[in-house]
Amino acid sequence: MAFISILFVKAIMCPVGAIVDCWSENFLVPVIKETMPRDRFISIMQHLRFDDKDTRAERVKTDKFAAISDIRTRFNKNCAESFTPGEHMTIDEQLFPTKVRCPFTQYVATKPDKFGIKFWMARDLETKYVCNASPYLGKDPSRQKGERLAENVVMNLMEPFLDEGRNVTTDNFFTSLSHRLLQHKTTLLGTVNKVRRELPQLAKDTAQREVFSTSVLRSGSVSLTIYAPKKNLTVCVLNSMHQDVTIGDNRKRKPNTITDYNHMKCGVDVLDQMARMYSVRAATRRWPVAVYYNMLDLAAVNAYILYKACTGWTGKRRLFLSLLAKELRCRFMQHKEILARRQAAEAAVPGTVQTTQCQVQESCNRNHSRFICTTCQKFTCAKCRDDGHWVCKRCKV
Repeated sequence: MAFISILFVKAIMCPVGAIVDCWSENFLVPVIKETMPRDRFISIMQHLRFDDKDTRAERVKTDKFAAISDIRTRFNKNCAESFTPGEHMTIDEQLFPTKVRCPFTQYVATKPDKFGIKFWMARDLETKYVCNASPYLGKDPSRQKGERLAENVVMNLMEPFLDEGRNVTTDNFFTSLSHRLLQHKTTLLGTVNKVRRELPQLAKDTAQREVFSTSVLRSGSVSLTIYAPKKNLTVCVLNSMHQDVTIGDNRKRKPNTITDYNHMKCGVDVLDQMARMYSVRAATRRWPVAVYYNMLDLAAVNAYILYKACTGWTGKRRLFLSLLAKELRCRFMQHKEILARRQAAEAAVPGTVQTTQCQVQESCNRNHSRFICTTCQKFTCAKCRDDGHWVCKRCKV
């Protein structure tokens, strides 16, 4: 926990620069130096693993995410059990910026950070809480033949939250399964790409459409709203949330489906901005560590949301991360203080010398010791020494 505490302190105190700079004279962070020596932190980082390396070769044949799959499963389970999302949820992608070498690193030209590991995420609209997350690992052999990737992603992310009357807001990549969600008492609101074969020709023609005009097509309980915000441009919104589509009375005459979509689509982007503001991300060549950094960022945001909901706290998130880091290292610092007092007490005892083998060997097998019995003046280890006095068990008898 003290190791994670250092990561959070670094995120809020010195987010720019290498983490080892926190122990340097020019960029010293006293809290970090008091918590752990630099070499100890580097040693933990070098040996940081999230699974059994001996069995990884066998598990990776069926799970590309095997190196950190167990941690991800626990993370999703805790997120789902700790919070009940509201009526509206948002599903979108997140590109965690990293250039580590792994089989599923993505390049997305439209993102601010071009390279990274892509995650699909389901989040609560009101609080921006992460309810479920799944990495994109390329072609999934377990996906049923004929099932689109977008449908598979949405159904997997929403599986713990179906049949409870919720609404899902998506972008044009995911909007293709409104009837399937309705079977699970879940409605859908999202844009539709105009290149989809399912769209009628009326939705694809933009030349003759009047600016700020709206057309509504309906199939059962699902409607398609076609709105023209500009000349030669239309926006198609698939909707099973609203029974009736109403037109606004302002100048742009936006329908309620467009207005609601603009309000609900921001959930993913806002949470991503919150996670990047105070991020524990650091340079690394191992993709499991990069994924672990992303989990810590999302877990910190979720913890902040839960803390505010349970206590009514209204403080800044930076202050919360500082309190969280203090809580994480509290037990470690107490143990460290106890060891320091014990060492100081042992150093004050007369007759301490360099380490050698125990000469009493009453209850040990040549253990090492650096203390001398005050009676017989023999080197005595902890097993052969009386608990309450600096005498060996032979002299005590």
